[in-house]
Amino acid sequence: MKKSYLLLLLFFCSLSAFSQEYFPKNDGVKTENHTLTAFTNAKIYVTPTQVIENGTLLIQDGKVVRTGTNISIPKNATVVDLTGKSVYPSFIDPYSDFGIAKPKRNSGSWRAAPQYDAQRTGYYWNDHIRPDINPIDKFSFDNKKATDLLKAGFGTVNTHMHDGIVRGNGMLVALNSKADNSVRILDNRSAQYLSYRKSNTSQQAYPTSLMGSMALLRQMYHDADWYAKGNAKRTDLALEALNANKNLVQIFHSGNKHNSIKTDAIGDEFGIQYVLVGDGTEYENIAAMKATNASFIIPINFPKAYDVSDPYSASVVELEAMKHWNQAPSNPKALLDNGIQFSFTMHSSKSGKEFKGNLMKAIKYGLDKTKALEALTTVPARILQQEDKVGSLQNGRQANFLITSGDIFDPKTVIYENWVQGNQNVFKDKSQKDLRGKYTFNVAGNDYDVTIVGSPEKLKATVMKDSLKLGSKIAFKNDWLQLQFTTPDTTKTEYIRLTAPVRNVKFFSGKAIIANGSETSFNATQKEVSKSKDKKGKGGKMEAPKMLPISYPNGAYGSATLPKQENVLFRNATVWTNEKDGILQNTDVLVKDGKIARIGKNLSAGNARIVDATGKHLTAGIIDEHSHIAAFTINEAGHNSTAEVNMEDVVNPEDVDIYRNLAGGVTTIQLLHGSANPIGGRSAILSLRWGRSADEMLFKDADGFIKFALGENVKQSNWGDTETTRFPQTRMGVEQVFTDYFQRAKEYEAKKKSGNYRYDIEMETILEILNKKRFVSCHSYVQSEINMLMKVADKFGFNINTFTHILEGYKVADKMKEHGVGGSTFSDWWAYKYEVNDAIPYNGAIMHNQGVLVAFNSDDGEMSRRLNQEAAKAVKYGGVSEEDAWKFVTLNPAKLLHIDDKVGSIKTGKQADLVLWTAHPMSIYAKAQTTMIEGTVYFDLERDAQLRRKIQNERNELMNMMLAEKNKGMKTQPAKKKDKVHHHCDTVEF
Repeated sequence: MKKSYLLLLLFFCSLSAFSQEYFPKNDGVKTENHTLTAFTNAKIYVTPTQVIENGTLLIQDGKVVRTGTNISIPKNATVVDLTGKSVYPSFIDPYSDFGIAKPKRNSGSWRAAPQYDAQRTGYYWNDHIRPDINPIDKFSFDNKKATDLLKAGFGTVNTHMHDGIVRGNGMLVALNSKADNSVRILDNRSAQYLSYRKSNTSQQAYPTSLMGSMALLRQMYHDADWYAKGNAKRTDLALEALNANKNLVQIFHSGNKHNSIKTDAIGDEFGIQYVLVGDGTEYENIAAMKATNASFIIPINFPKAYDVSDPYSASVVELEAMKHWNQAPSNPKALLDNGIQFSFTMHSSKSGKEFKGNLMKAIKYGLDKTKALEALTTVPARILQQEDKVGSLQNGRQANFLITSGDIFDPKTVIYENWVQGNQNVFKDKSQKDLRGKYTFNVAGNDYDVTIVGSPEKLKATVMKDSLKLGSKIAFKNDWLQLQFTTPDTTKTEYIRLTAPVRNVKFFSGKAIIANGSETSFNATQKEVSKSKDKKGKGGKMEAPKMLPISYPNGAYGSATLPKQENVLFRNATVWTNEKDGILQNTDVLVKDGKIARIGKNLSAGNARIVDATGKHLTAGIIDEHSHIAAFTINEAGHNSTAEVNMEDVVNPEDVDIYRNLAGGVTTIQLLHGSANPIGGRSAILSLRWGRSADEMLFKDADGFIKFALGENVKQSNWGDTETTRFPQTRMGVEQVFTDYFQRAKEYEAKKKSGNYRYDIEMETILEILNKKRFVSCHSYVQSEINMLMKVADKFGFNINTFTHILEGYKVADKMKEHGVGGSTFSDWWAYKYEVNDAIPYNGAIMHNQGVLVAFNSDDGEMSRRLNQEAAKAVKYGGVSEEDAWKFVTLNPAKLLHIDDKVGSIKTGKQADLVLWTAHPMSIYAKAQTTMIEGTVYFDLERDAQLRRKIQNERNELMNMMLAEKNKGMKTQPAKKKDKVHHHCDTVEF
C-alpha cells in the first residue's frame, strides 16, 4: 500500500510539472489549486464493458488519476461518498454546431441574379469548397445550449461550421463553462467535414443539384492531387487546406441511405473511408449500409404518429411514412445486429429531453443498453480518434463523468451531476433519497399499503386500506417525510399525519398523530422498489411494440423478398417478334436462363413453368428513350455545360413510378438529364428491376450517352427577369457554346497527349463525344437549330445520335436521314410553349416515311406507363402499319440506344424482356398481365392484386396503432400528403 501511495504522489507531481502555466499574470500572489477528489463506494463504468462495483474514482487537475476498488486515498483528498450511486463517462456528440452560428444568406439574395464565378480571391474556383474554414475563428461558448447538453449527459462535442460542401475542420470542445478556450478546446483540428449542401455565404450558382455536388467533389479531389504535385501557377488556399486536412477523420453528412451508398463509392474512388452522417433510415437498406464498411453517426429524431382520426386526412398519408413511424426506432438495433459501428448525435433533436426520450425508445425496440452506452462514449471517441482523451474513465482521460441514481437508461434514473474537466455541474441534489416504491406502513397496529411514485423531488402517494383508496398528500425534503391521509371511516373526514426522518429507505419509523389527536409511533417497510414507468404510468418490462415487416422499397408495392429468375414457357400466344417473321399466331416462346431460348409451336416445357397465353399477345418490353422517372434530380443548371455530371449518381430505385411503368409494360428507360443548358449531363440507361439497387438497375454493357439541348430552356427565356447573366441568352450563343467546348476538348486532348495536364472530367466527357465513344441525345424543337447542330457535328467529325422531342422534324427529315440521326418524338403533344407552335401529330409518320429511325418517348411519369397507346397514334396520324408503330416504342428506341442486340424484339438469344398483354398491345383495353426482365417477373396482375390487399391491411393496422397512440395522450403530427414530383426536362431545383 505504501508503494501504491508513492506511485500516486509521483504521478501527481508529474501532472503538475507537465501543466505549468506559462502566461504571466498581473493579479498578485496566487496559489494554484491541485485538489484531489475521491469519489467512493460507486458503481463505476470505466468503459461500457468495464464496470467496478463499490469502486473509487480519483481525479485531479481535470483528469482521471485512477479507478479501482482497493485504492489508497491520500489524506489531503476531498472524499465524496457515492453509496448507491453510479458513475458513467459523459457522452460525446461527434456532429455538432455548438458555439458556431450558421452564416445567413445576404438579405434579398434570392432575388438577385445568380453569380457564376467565385467571389473568394485566392481560393478554389468554387466558393462552396471551404476546407480552409477553422471553427475556432467563429467559436463562442453558448452557456444556454451547454446546459441543455449537460443535462442530457453530454460532456464533449465535436463542433464545426455547418456551411458548404467542404466545410473545413472540426473542433473538439469540452462543455466546461468555468474554463476558457485554452482549456476546454481539446483539439482544434479534430476532423474534416463535408456535405452536399452549398454555402449560405455565396450566391455562386453551381452546383444546383445533388449530382452537381458529387461531380464537384470528384473534380476537387483530382485538382487537389494535381495541385499537390506543384503543377499550379498560382496559390490556391482552399486546395492547400484540403491537402493539409486529408489525414484528418473525414465526416460526410450524406443525408440519406441512397446518398450514403453513393458517397461511399466516391470515397472508394479516391481512397477515402468516410464516416457517414445518416438520417435514421439506414434500416430500410441495411445490407447496403454494411457494404460501405463505414462508421455511421445517426440522429434519433423519431417521427410522431400521424393524427389519422379524420378518415379523409388519413387517406393522404403515404404508407412509406406510416411504416417509418412504426419502424424508425429499430434503426440503431438494425445497425447493431449487422455489425455496423455507429455513434449517436443530438443533431436534429430539438432538446436534450427529446433526445433522451428517443434513446429510451430505441432501447425499447431492442437496442442493447451496453451498446447504447458505447454509441455515446467509446464509439464517438474511436471515430474521432480521441480515445486517449475522452469516452472512458481510464487513467489520464478527461474527468468528464455523470453521477446518477442508477442505470442511466432507466426512465426513473436521475442525473445528479455532470462533471466536465473536473468541474461540477449540479442538476439534482444527490443526497436526496429515493423513496419511490411500495411500502407497508404500520400505524397503531393497522397496516396500510402505500405506493410512492413521481420524481424524487416531487412525489405522489397512493394509500390503500384493504380495497379502499384513501385521500393522501406527501412531502419529502431534507430527508424528512410528511405523509397525511384520511382514515378509513367514510362517515366523517379525519386525518392521520405521519412524520419521520428517513435514513434508510428500506425501513424507517417515526411519529403518528391519529384522528383523535393522540400520538403514537409508526414504521414503514419497503416491499418493492419502484419499477420503470411509461408515460401512462404502467410499469413492467419494456417490450418492443409490434413492428411491421421491412420491405424494399419500404412502402407501397415493396417486398421483403426479391423475385427470382425462372424458366417459363408462354404457350399459344400471339407473338409480336419485331423481326422479319412479323406477328406469329398461336406460337410458343421458351424463356431459359434469362434469355429467349426457342420460338415455335408445340415446344417442350421441360422444367419450365407453363403460362397459358391463349388469346393474349406477347411482345418485347417497351423502351422509353426519354424518361425522367427514378431520379432524385434532373437538371444541373449552374453552368452552360455540365458534361461532368452523371445521372447514374442520382438514380432513385425506390421511385414508385418504376413499378407503375412495369405495370404499363415498360422494361427499359433512358434516364436523361434535363434541358437547363446546351451541354447537359451524362445519361443512365436502366432496366426497371423493381426492388433492386440503383447499381443493379443499370443496363449491362450499354454505351454512354449524354443530353444536349436547344431552344428556349437553354437560353433561359422563361426563367425570370433575374436569369440574364448566364451565357448564352440567344440561339446564336447556343451555337457558340457547342463550338467553343468542342474546340476546347480538342486542345485538351493535345495537352493530354503531352502528359502534363489537369484531369478535367467535363473535358474528358466531351472528348468521348468527339471520339465517338459517347453519343448525343439532343432536346430540340425548331428546324433552324436542328440544322445548326448537325452542321456543328459535321464540322467536328461526329454524328448526333438522336434528336429527342424534335417536333419540327418533319421539316428537315431529309437532312436528318442524310446526317444519320434518329428522331425520338411525342405522338401528339403541342401548344405547351411557343417553340412548339408548328408541331403536328403527323411528325412521327413523316420522319418514318423519309427513312429516319423514329421512336415515341414520354418525358413524363404519367405518359411513360401508357406508351403502348402512344404507339397506336402513329397508326391514326399517318397510317403507319401496326407492326412499325409498335417498333416506335420497342425495337426503334433499342436501336437508338445501341442495345438492340439485347432487347427490343423477340428473337432467339436475346434477353427475355417480355410483356404478356391481355389484349392487342395498342388497345386502350389492354393490360400488362406479366412483365419480365431477363426471365424475372417484376410485375404480375395477380400478384399486384395481392399487394394492393396487403397495402390496405398494413394501412389499417398502422392507423389503428396511431389512433391508440393518440388515445394514450401521446403527441401526434398532422396528416399530410407527400407530393409526388414528376420530373420533366425543365425541372430545376435550386
